[in-house]
Amino acid sequence: MLSHLLNNKLQLDCKIVLNIAQRGTSTRTENLELGLQKAVSRFKLHKPDGTINTEVVFNIQTQITEPLLNIADYFCWAIQRVFERGETRYYEFLKEKINVIDLYDIENAATGKNIYNLENPLTGGNKKAHQQPKQDTLRRSESDFQL
Repeated sequence: MLSHLLNNKLQLDCKIVLNIAQRGTSTRTENLELGLQKAVSRFKLHKPDGTINTEVVFNIQTQITEPLLNIADYFCWAIQRVFERGETRYYEFLKEKINVIDLYDIENAATGKNIYNLENPLTGGNKKAHQQPKQDTLRRSESDFQL
């Protein structure tokens, strides 16, 4: 996700500060740096002669120290409910304020129908079918669950 967020921003001559909500191990600095490196690799692939002038800074905070993160979290949660459950009631409160781009909707990307807004709102039909994990990935040992 981070690499998509930084798409077309690396050539800007500016400093980008990303306020990131601290959540378990997914917000480790190493993971964020990997996302940044993926964005840099994509940039170099599409613009081999391009220059990266953007400084990217990760500002990892808890929702207690930065209450505005709760708003972003709610927006993401409401959209996630559409894709996971087909439930739109929370999205309905927000749809006038946001555009959603479904990066994984390859079928509709060519025509721009993967961009959802007031003219093309998300619906329960946007629910994504979950694929079952392979059987061998379900095997866990007791040590995987120790705290």
